[in-house]
Amino acid sequence: MSKLFSRRQFIDRGSAAALGFATFSLFSLGNKSALSQKSQNKAFSPQLFANLEQQIPLLMHKAIVPGMAMAVVKDSQILWSHGFGVKNANTGEAVNSNTVFAAASLSKPVFAYTVMKMCDRGELDLDTPLTEYTTKPYISDPRIKLITARMVLDHTCGFPNWSGDDPVWIDFTPGTRFSYSSEGFIYLQKVIETITKQPLHEYVNSHVFAPLGMENSSYVWQPKYNYLAANGHDRQGNPAPLNKPSQALSAGSLQTTATDFAKFLIAMMEPGINDPFRLNENSLNQMLHLNAKINQSLGWGLGWGLEKTPDGDFFWHWGDGGIYKSITFGSRALKTAIVILTNSANGLQITPEIVSRSIGSKHPAFDFSMIDY
Repeated sequence: MSKLFSRRQFIDRGSAAALGFATFSLFSLGNKSALSQKSQNKAFSPQLFANLEQQIPLLMHKAIVPGMAMAVVKDSQILWSHGFGVKNANTGEAVNSNTVFAAASLSKPVFAYTVMKMCDRGELDLDTPLTEYTTKPYISDPRIKLITARMVLDHTCGFPNWSGDDPVWIDFTPGTRFSYSSEGFIYLQKVIETITKQPLHEYVNSHVFAPLGMENSSYVWQPKYNYLAANGHDRQGNPAPLNKPSQALSAGSLQTTATDFAKFLIAMMEPGINDPFRLNENSLNQMLHLNAKINQSLGWGLGWGLEKTPDGDFFWHWGDGGIYKSITFGSRALKTAIVILTNSANGLQITPEIVSRSIGSKHPAFDFSMIDY
C-alpha cells in the first residue's frame, strides 16, 4: 500500500499501546480512594468543579504531567471545561480551552462515526466485504475477501495492531475473535477514500468537524496549531518537538481540543433527525451495541470500547501517542461524558481518580490490558 506516512515513525513516537496487563497506582484526592467508594452518578455543582481545579494540579505535579485539558458534558451541553498546567515545560505557556493535543487513538471513534454516516446514506454497507469497493485486493491473502467494515470497527478483522513498515498480514480468520487492530482502520480508510474520492482529512472536515463546530480539530496539521498545540513530554517531563502529521491516519493522527471532542461526545449521545451529518438513533445504537465480547465487563461496539459499571453501560476509548495520552467516557442513559487530554507519557496515571471524582462509577475500562500507564 502507499504509505500515509511511515508506520515505523508512528510506532517510534509511541503510538502502539503496550501489550500485557498494566499495573498502576492511584493518587487519592481525599481520605479514601474514589475507586473504593460506592460509585454514583455525580450531581454536578460549582463546588465539585472548584475542587477539581484545586486538586488536579496536585495530581499532575506528583505524576509529572505538565499539561492537561478536560471537559465534562451533561444533558447535551458542555457543562465545564478547563485547561491545567503548561503546553511546554520549558516555555511555561499555559494550557487553555483552545489548546490542541495529539489525541492518538481517539481518532478511531471519530472515523467510525464518519463511516456510520456513510452507511446511513447508503454509500457503504457494514457487512459487505470491503473488496467489493476496490479494484484489487489490499493484500494477496484470500481471507481479505472476508473483511467487512463491521469487522474493522469492532476489531475482529484479523489484522495485527501495527505491521511496522512491513506489508500487513492476517493473523486469524476474520470475524472469529477480538484483536485490537489499528491496521484495520488504515485499510478501511483506503476504502473510504476510494468511495469518496477525497483525502480523509478533507472529507471528515466537511462532514463531521465543520457541522459539529469542531473548529480546532483535524487529522492533519494546520498552520494555526503552531501556536495552539501542546508539546508532548516524556516520563521525566522533558518536552519533545511537535509532530506535524501531513497526511491523515484514521487510526491515530487526530489533533483536537477538549472542548471540540466534547462536541463530538454530544453528537454521540444526541441523534439527528433527517440530519445530513448527524447519525440517527439506529446508527448510534449500532455503534454502542456489543459486537465483540472481551470479558464480563468489557467488549467492543463499532469504534468504541464498551463497559458495564455499577451505574450502567458506558462507551469509552483511550489514546496513547507515547508522549500524549488521553481517555474519554460517555453514557447515553446518563447523558454524561468526559474527555481528558494530556501532553505527557504519564498522563493516564491520574485519570482513574479524576474520572471517578467527576462523573462517578468504577470503570473496568481502566483494567483493559493494552492501556500503558
